[in-house]
Amino acid sequence: MSGLGLGNIIGEGNGRSHCSGGKAKLLALGKGLPKQVLHQDKVVETYLQDTSCDDPATRAKLERLCRTTTVRTRYTVMSKELLDDNPELKTEGTPTLTPRLDICNAAVLELGAAAARAALGEWGRPAADITHLVYVSSSEIRLPGGDLFLATRLGLPPNTVRTSLLLLGCSGGAAGLRTAKDIAENNPGSRVLVIAAETTVLGFRPPSHDRPYDLVGAALFGDGASAAIIGASPIRAEEDPFLELEFSRQEFLPGTDKVIDGKIAEEGINFKLGRDLPEKIESRIEGFCRTLMDKVGIKEFNDLFWAVHPGGPAILNRLEVCLELEPDKLKISRKALMNYGNVSSNTVFYVLEYLRDELKKGAIREEWGLILAFGPGITFEGMLVRGIN
Repeated sequence: MSGLGLGNIIGEGNGRSHCSGGKAKLLALGKGLPKQVLHQDKVVETYLQDTSCDDPATRAKLERLCRTTTVRTRYTVMSKELLDDNPELKTEGTPTLTPRLDICNAAVLELGAAAARAALGEWGRPAADITHLVYVSSSEIRLPGGDLFLATRLGLPPNTVRTSLLLLGCSGGAAGLRTAKDIAENNPGSRVLVIAAETTVLGFRPPSHDRPYDLVGAALFGDGASAAIIGASPIRAEEDPFLELEFSRQEFLPGTDKVIDGKIAEEGINFKLGRDLPEKIESRIEGFCRTLMDKVGIKEFNDLFWAVHPGGPAILNRLEVCLELEPDKLKISRKALMNYGNVSSNTVFYVLEYLRDELKKGAIREEWGLILAFGPGITFEGMLVRGIN
């Protein structure tokens, strides 16, 4: 592939200057968002009208949830036009898995391709220089998968090595970064494109007293896609890394597999989130973080910058109290939640975009930071990173 011969990477051949090799680095970011913007102050009326619900108790609960999520705007594939074309999606008890998957499969490709093109544009090198593709989604089920269709749509070479990470939920984005880091550091000269694409269409349902969590989804979750390009030994003249990926760790909490629970059914996905999720995360978070911090001898949590997937305000609040974090430590995570909602695997990349802005402004004084995300399992994903000035 063009420009990726080993000689170019280690400084031979064309004579370009390079950063020191070794650890993988985050070289570029991009995002793709649906055209429809959902303002939080319009959610209650829109959702109840779309689902033909006039229950006062449901209205009151949804109003309360919309206030407590701290979300202001989200982006969504679902629209009145889509529901008019597919009225069965808002009809209780109707088998709708096939039309839902048709909508999701098309949406994740459109959003994922837009995010990837944005990342490639920021990177400034041709798509032909991508050697590996890591695709992350909890919003599609098909063979072949979205990884193949995205590689084709983006014009990636046929020998691009593809890896799919599916149904990992909110920890998927961090898992994608970990996978890309391992690939980049073990394949000299490689450039890894990570794409995460999600939509809530599989879980969109009319309100039901038997499924109270559906209202949490209506108040909190959004749609979108993100992309990142990862590589070691960046070319100074052509690439502009802002984050070095130092050490990663994954761990699950035994006996918590039912706390985040999703099952595919004829009506879409039935999703449940246990009220004790923040408590379960709190029970292990200090030890999990310290395992990564010990790699470089950091003792104090406030001596780090933080990029935490904002699953919801309760998780961020519990983290802040448990680790005794200064109020501004989770600022960028709260900002991502406010502006995008919880977009499952994507949201950590929106946090990283804000982190990059802060690093470039010189607003972050700490050298080291932690990326954290939590998904089904309960699975902890963490990465110790270092900012690059």
